[in-house]
Amino acid sequence: MHIIPLSEGTFTIDKTKLFIPFNEDSDNLQARPVGSLLVEVQPFVVITSNDILLLDAGLGFSDKDKRMQVHKNLGDAGINPSDVTKILLTHLHKDHAGGIAESGDHSKLNFPGATYYLQEQELNFAFKKGFPSFITEELIALKNSKQVVLLSENSGTIGRNIHYQVTGAHSPYHQVFWIKENNETVFFGGDEAPQLMQMKHRFKAKYDFDGKKAMELRKEWWKKGEKDKWIFLFYHDVKNPVWKF
Repeated sequence: MHIIPLSEGTFTIDKTKLFIPFNEDSDNLQARPVGSLLVEVQPFVVITSNDILLLDAGLGFSDKDKRMQVHKNLGDAGINPSDVTKILLTHLHKDHAGGIAESGDHSKLNFPGATYYLQEQELNFAFKKGFPSFITEELIALKNSKQVVLLSENSGTIGRNIHYQVTGAHSPYHQVFWIKENNETVFFGGDEAPQLMQMKHRFKAKYDFDGKKAMELRKEWWKKGEKDKWIFLFYHDVKNPVWKF
């Protein structure tokens, strides 16, 4: 499998849940509001023998030419957005789902050749909960589209080599994915396994729906991953997007 991180940049986020760009060369974290977290935002492409997979979809920001950043990053990696075959969504918080639909017309999905996979209960919860965690107008295209598969089981398989499981620790219907091919296992834990530091140290986050459960899951996954030599993908890690044992 070939893995490509699609970094959208480094940001700080505080209790307002706004993502503010952060330049490590010129900005000072201490000057940001108290409690600000420093995070990367980076979807991933995983290329298998059968698919070009996009794992989560980024913030949905556009450049001055109105080209969505996720499209630009794919192009820079030599991938036409229309060639993406599957989009695996851990959850629908705005920093993970902002790029699913066109920036100028949220009723149109952003990847015409792809099938989107997400939890049905996550979609329902997003529209019930709303702003600031979810931007529902950006999620409208997920409703009643033939491109969208709304998963209703807590665990299962997608195709031959993708396994999903609802874990519900960061948000109530958050899911994680394993992609297996040629004796390799790629693990994508979304916001329940967002950074290497959180895997190596016991860390209970206040922003998680169930912080204790998330902490215990990370411990379980890290132990299992070390034993079975998983490849971890960290969506919010500034320094270590991919970790291999």
